[in-house]
Amino acid sequence: MKAKRPFSEDDWQATPEPVKQYIISLEQAIALLIKKVEALEHRTEKLESSVNKNSQNSSKPPSSDSPFKKPEARRKKSKRKKGAQKGHKGQQQKLLEPTQEVFILPEDCECGCSALWPETIKPYYTHQEIELPEIQMDVLHFILHKGKCRKCGRLLKAAVPKNHQTGYGPRASALIAEMSGIQGSSRKTVQDFCKSVLNFSISTGAIQKVVDRASTALAPVYEKIGELAHKININHIDETSWFKNGMLHWLWVMANCRVGYFMIHRNRSKEAFLELIQDWKGILISDNYGTYVKWVNLRQTCLAHLIRKAKGVSEKNNPVARSFGQNIVKELQLLCHWAKDPPDEQQWREFYQRFIDLIFDHRQEKGEVGTVARSLIRQIDSLWVFLEVSGVEPTNNHAERMLRFGVLWRKRSKGTQSEKGNRWVERILSFKQTCQMRSLASFPLLVDAIDAYFKEQKPNLNWLD
Repeated sequence: MKAKRPFSEDDWQATPEPVKQYIISLEQAIALLIKKVEALEHRTEKLESSVNKNSQNSSKPPSSDSPFKKPEARRKKSKRKKGAQKGHKGQQQKLLEPTQEVFILPEDCECGCSALWPETIKPYYTHQEIELPEIQMDVLHFILHKGKCRKCGRLLKAAVPKNHQTGYGPRASALIAEMSGIQGSSRKTVQDFCKSVLNFSISTGAIQKVVDRASTALAPVYEKIGELAHKININHIDETSWFKNGMLHWLWVMANCRVGYFMIHRNRSKEAFLELIQDWKGILISDNYGTYVKWVNLRQTCLAHLIRKAKGVSEKNNPVARSFGQNIVKELQLLCHWAKDPPDEQQWREFYQRFIDLIFDHRQEKGEVGTVARSLIRQIDSLWVFLEVSGVEPTNNHAERMLRFGVLWRKRSKGTQSEKGNRWVERILSFKQTCQMRSLASFPLLVDAIDAYFKEQKPNLNWLD
């Protein structure tokens, strides 16, 4: 912006030439300084924005938040006491089938009598005590014999039956696989557990072989989970970083109300996305990653991501940005609320008019305000699909919860070392999360899959139907 001189043109013409040149040089210097100040202010704003980013106002994961800058818990003080409230339905311990029963009769009466009327004696309460029996492993020795043939004299040797050749039975193998995959324990932790609790020694190499066999046993289960994922019309899709031998890969998930299907790919790209979904053409629930935004079918964008982005804008020093961010947060939170309590026609019209005016009035703004406004305009058809189609959720929280265990696994183990390891992670995560969604115990199903593998049979997949 050129500064206006505080004198007339006649005064300027009457000014001596050396003074004119000096004023011009000052004006140029001031203009240059103004540009530098604007550039520095812009840079400072970007740096402050970057420093202030956390999981509450951006897409950064909660684990990246500084322990010294944790947001204070904003809980309203309640007059109610801690613990279960009046009317709360308690969860009593389930009575298991007893292995032993002890009948206890009342003690002597205070009057000194010890006799009871036989017809009045009856149980009134069962106290249950659960104890772990002393664990004694079943150890089966196959004593192989050899002998010479009477006819030709050839030395013949017996062989171990096929379904016993691994040295670890289905239940022992399933326990090792459960600890290694479902619980995410390290090989050393599994080794220590076997020695301390089960009283047998096993090398980490042998544990790895058990895990490899469990991975192969789960292959048919994994394929079935993939088939089911591609048959369901509504799917949440997300991805997070993974590492194979130190190289960046990506852990993808395709999840719905019935199954969670995982895939590790070397890229975060359209190629990887298409490999995950194959020929699926349903309703996509996702964040704003470019590949998802270009989805040609119905898509519900994750409102939680947009709310966090708007919160970041609301924390700017600029009054216009702050006001815009606060209003966007308010409107998007109202939209999320309608997932449980849909609006009537009047409420919808009022919201729609407010929201449209808000984003179109700010679409020409510079910086993040304009970026957010234009992004919302581009995705306008993906913001409220959940109000139009039953079963669609307003956020992609389901996929993020599915990935949570994988993220923790990556942080502990630093990823995998081979393609074989990648396949194990894909299969066990798909199996684990699908069991969890269906409230099924994973161990018995894992035993069945490994037992079928040892017997060269197909595992029971009826639990997935």
